[in-house]
Amino acid sequence: MRISRSRATVVAIAAALTAVSVAGPANAAPRHQDDDHLTPDTQFVMEADGSSGLTAGGAGIPNIDSVKSTIRTYYGATSAGIANKTSSPYIAEITGIEAAALAELPTVDPAAKKAIVFDSDDTTLWTYDMEDNAMHFTFNPALQDVWVQAKKFPATPGMVDFVNAVAAKGYTVFGVTGRGAAQKDATIANLDDLGYTGFTADRFFTKWATGQQPSYVTCVTAKCTTVEFKANTRKHIEEDLGYDIALNVGDQFSDLQGGYSDASLKLPNPTYYLPSADLPGLDEPKLAPRTHFTMNPDGSSGLTAGGEGIPNIDSVKATIRTYYNADATGIANKTTSPYISEVTKLSRQVTNTYVNQCRAMSRKGEKPAIVFDADDTTLWTYDMEDNAMHFTFDPVLQNDPWVQQGLFPATPGMVSLVNAVGEAGCTVVGLTGRNDLQKDATLANLAKVGYTQFTAANYYTKWKSGVTPVPSWMPADSPCADGVCTTIQYKSAVRAHVESQGYDVIGNFGDQFSDLIGGHADSTVKLPNPTYYLP
Repeated sequence: MRISRSRATVVAIAAALTAVSVAGPANAAPRHQDDDHLTPDTQFVMEADGSSGLTAGGAGIPNIDSVKSTIRTYYGATSAGIANKTSSPYIAEITGIEAAALAELPTVDPAAKKAIVFDSDDTTLWTYDMEDNAMHFTFNPALQDVWVQAKKFPATPGMVDFVNAVAAKGYTVFGVTGRGAAQKDATIANLDDLGYTGFTADRFFTKWATGQQPSYVTCVTAKCTTVEFKANTRKHIEEDLGYDIALNVGDQFSDLQGGYSDASLKLPNPTYYLPSADLPGLDEPKLAPRTHFTMNPDGSSGLTAGGEGIPNIDSVKATIRTYYNADATGIANKTTSPYISEVTKLSRQVTNTYVNQCRAMSRKGEKPAIVFDADDTTLWTYDMEDNAMHFTFDPVLQNDPWVQQGLFPATPGMVSLVNAVGEAGCTVVGLTGRNDLQKDATLANLAKVGYTQFTAANYYTKWKSGVTPVPSWMPADSPCADGVCTTIQYKSAVRAHVESQGYDVIGNFGDQFSDLIGGHADSTVKLPNPTYYLP
């Protein structure tokens, strides 16, 4: 089990420093820190290009699991990633946009050669089920081609009526899509099957096949950008074919940049982001993504935020990769990154205080203990999460090879901290959501990367339902007694058990708020982790 930094890690650090600076008598009841500050951020500033990862800190990056939950709420999607085709905030928003735009379009004489240009994906054809259910928000061009050739896409909600209505108002309909030439016939057939009546082969433009770039498209380099292709195609429609493009409709800003239309209509789409440099000399500040977001961690913001108010998942991935200084394949830099700087600074800030308290209490005959989570607290899972799993958790892959073969490096800065507090007299306790069958491999991994203070007797893994039993020490009235309980219930019960053995849990370290909530610790230290969220 995988186990966002707090609203301000500084708050957690300060609480830890305050709590551990004063040691109580050996027979005193353990002091417990309240959980009020253990809540994720809800306000974010994020540039679309991922550059915010250089400065935002882990807490300031939208957690990718929360982003997925928010997107699914917006689309009314099931946990399997299938969008509701009847009712959702997305359907309500996009059909409202279409109705408002249609009301603004006057009826025209077809002889006037007024045109409206439409993108395909998520403008006329709805790709959500492919993006979420089939691809898990990681684009796969081979799989996309299967969907295209099989004409599997439903219509974007309300768009069949919109396109047919503008055609009835006298406008000529054009399609301009980034799909390839080999997908043109299947795309038009998919549109026809859904009831679109305005698209014809001569007015439907795809990216050209290799070596067949049309003369009307000129590009700065050998590889044309999306804006260069689409803007030059619109220029061709206007200047060579003699139309006036009254409206250009797309779900990406790169569909709309570059001019050659009287107006643009942006449709919401937080499920991917396709950026492209604008044409040289053009400045279109209105055609740019939002940078300020409000997002609750449970996904509920998808009910009210609107598509543009949801952090785009591709921008979130780019921001996370910048934060971890990860390469394009999802491998984190192990030497230098904003993440390494932040987590090592955090560990240095608390080490001396905890070491001093461990020494002071142990000299008095007391039994101080510090609890450490595993994943992304002592063992660093980033390469598995991004490179191996593409931010979609796979318990089979997590178990083998990653856990059983001990492939995780140490979380930066944590080996020295854990070893130091153990050597200073604190009992080091491991507490992880990994299961009992993963305990030996986890301890071996910890030892391999340099931890010396973890022991089997003080390392707690969770029972595996139907395979390993609930611990005999679990109280009969505990929510976990029947083997089914939340992470918070499980971890707080273990900390209570540790205390029942006479220990004072002076510190509790974790990367998830669920590692820390539930008391039975004098202080908590939250490590940053925007790569998953376990409430």
